[in-house]
Amino acid sequence: MTQTGSPDSSGTQFYQPRGLRKRVFLTQLPLSLLMVIAMVIAMVFYPQSFLHPLFLAALALQALLLLAALAVPWNKLPRGAFLIIPYLDFVAVGLFRAGNQQFLTAVGLLIFFPVFWLASAGLAKRTAIAVSVTAALLIVWLPVVTSPGGFTLEKLAQPLLFPLVVLAFASIVVAVTNTVNVQGKALETKDRQLREALAASQQHEQLMEAVLETVPVGVVVVDADGHDLLMNAAQSVLHGAALPRDIADPEEKDLLVFNADSITPVAGEERPVRRAIRGEVFSNYQVWLGSGEKARAVSTAARTMRDEQGNVRGAVIAFHDITDMVAALDAKKDFVSNVSHEFRTPLTSIQGYLEMVLEEAAELPVHVQKCLDIALRNVERLSSLVTDLLTTDSVTLNVARADVAKLVSDSLASAAPAAAANNVVLSNQVQAPLEAFIDARRVGQVLDNLVSNGVKYSPDGGTVTVRAWAQNSDLWCEVRDTGIGMSSAEQAEAFTKFFRATSAVRRSIPGIGLGLMISKTIVAKHGGTIALRSDQGAGTSITFVLPRSLATVTGTTENILSAERVSEVTP
Repeated sequence: MTQTGSPDSSGTQFYQPRGLRKRVFLTQLPLSLLMVIAMVIAMVFYPQSFLHPLFLAALALQALLLLAALAVPWNKLPRGAFLIIPYLDFVAVGLFRAGNQQFLTAVGLLIFFPVFWLASAGLAKRTAIAVSVTAALLIVWLPVVTSPGGFTLEKLAQPLLFPLVVLAFASIVVAVTNTVNVQGKALETKDRQLREALAASQQHEQLMEAVLETVPVGVVVVDADGHDLLMNAAQSVLHGAALPRDIADPEEKDLLVFNADSITPVAGEERPVRRAIRGEVFSNYQVWLGSGEKARAVSTAARTMRDEQGNVRGAVIAFHDITDMVAALDAKKDFVSNVSHEFRTPLTSIQGYLEMVLEEAAELPVHVQKCLDIALRNVERLSSLVTDLLTTDSVTLNVARADVAKLVSDSLASAAPAAAANNVVLSNQVQAPLEAFIDARRVGQVLDNLVSNGVKYSPDGGTVTVRAWAQNSDLWCEVRDTGIGMSSAEQAEAFTKFFRATSAVRRSIPGIGLGLMISKTIVAKHGGTIALRSDQGAGTSITFVLPRSLATVTGTTENILSAERVSEVTP
C-alpha cells in the first residue's frame, strides 16, 4: 500500500493537489484487488456466498469506492475529503466478513488497509486511531452480538485481542509517520538550502567567470601537479605566444619563457607555475613569453592554495602584460640618454671657459670671482646630474673629512638669487665647526637639491631653514620650508623617479622630478636614511641622517652604522 506524508497548508505531503486523484486510486487499489481475489475464491469453492446479501453489498460498495477514487476530482474538494474512502472501507470490510465468515478465515485482516491509510494520512490522527479501533470492535463483536444464541462477556472477550492489535498498529503507524514527516521536512529544508546554495554558487561562478573574462590580466589556476584547472581568455592569448612552433603538443617545460633580458631562458624550476606549486608566494616576477614579434613581457604574481593540513592543493598565477610599459620605459630611457648626451657637450664647453677665466682670477673683482666660482660649481654638479640621470645605482663616493658648515653655506649662497626672486628668506642655523667623513661633493649635491626645492616650492615667499648637527655618532641635517607642501599621497611618491607634485605642475614650477630620487640614492650610498614630512599649505621638512666619525684610523676613515629611523632630535 502506498504510504502518505505529513500534512501542510494544502493537504498532506503525499496527497498534494497535483495527481491527487491518481494517488487516491492507487491507494485504494490493493484492497479492491484482494477483495476481487476473495470473490474468485468464493466463486470456485463457496458459490453459496453469492446468495448472501451482505457479501454482495460488500462487493458492490468496494466497486463503487474504487470507481469514486478514480472519478471524483478530489483536488477540488475540501482538504482531506478523500478520507471518506477509507472510512467507507471499514463498512465494506465489515459487510464482506459478515457475508462469508463461515467460508473464508482471516477476512477481518483486510481492515488493516484502511487503518494504515488513515493512520499514515497525517490528518486527524486521534480520530483515525479511534475510528480504527471502533471499526475493529464492530467487525468482531457484531457477529457475536447478533448470533441466535446471544452473547456473554466471555464471547465478547475472545476476539478482543484483534481490536487491541489494530490500536497498537494504528498508533505505531501514526508515530512512524510523524517521524518520517519530520525527517521529510528536514530533508526538504536541506534540499531547499542546497538548491539555494547551488544557485548562489552558480551565480558566484558566473560572476567570477565574467570578472575573469573582463579583466585584462591573464589568470591560470593549476592543481598540485601543475595541470591547468582554469584559464581565462587573456591568459590563453599569452599562453599562445609562449608555444613553440616546432612541437605539436608541448608540455610546460617546452614553453618559451625567458628572463627579463628576453634572451636567457628561464630554468624549468624557476618558471612562475613551477615556483607557485612549490608553495612560493611572489609578486612582480618579470619574464618574457615567446620570441620575436610575438614576444610579450609579463609581470607575474602567485598565491598558493593549501588544505587544512597545510599541503599545497594548487595555485593561482596572474600574468599582467607589461609589454607596452616596458617599451615605453625603454623609449624614455633612450630619450633621456640622448638628451643627457646633448647636455654634456655644452656643459663641458661652459665648464672649460669658466675654468679658463678663473685661471686669471687675480685680475677679476672679488664679487665677479665669487659669482664665477658659484657658476663653475653648479656646472660641475649639473654635469654630474646628467651623468647620474639613468645610472643612480652606480653612484660612487669619495669619502674624506669635510666641513659640513661650509657645505651648507655654499648651498645657501647658490640658492640666494632664486630665493631673492621668490622673496624667500634663507636661514642658516648650523654652528661651525661641524666636520664629518663624507663625500663633500655628493652631500653638497643633496643640500643643493633640498634647498632648491624649498625655494621653488615657496613661490609666494617664506623661509627656508637649514639645520645640521651631530647626534651621538651620526650627522643629522634638516631642510625646512614654509611653502605649499604636499598631500599624503604625494609624499608617498616623493622619492620616485620623475615624480612631480600636482601643485608644482599646476603652478608651472620648473623641475623634472629627479632631485629627491638622486638625494635618496646618495644618502643610501653613505649608509644613511632620509625622511619627508609635509602639510599642504604649511610647508615641508626633509631630514637625512649620515653615519659620521671624527676619528682618523691610520690615514683612513671609519664609518659608523647609520640610524635605522629618523626621529625629531634637537641639536
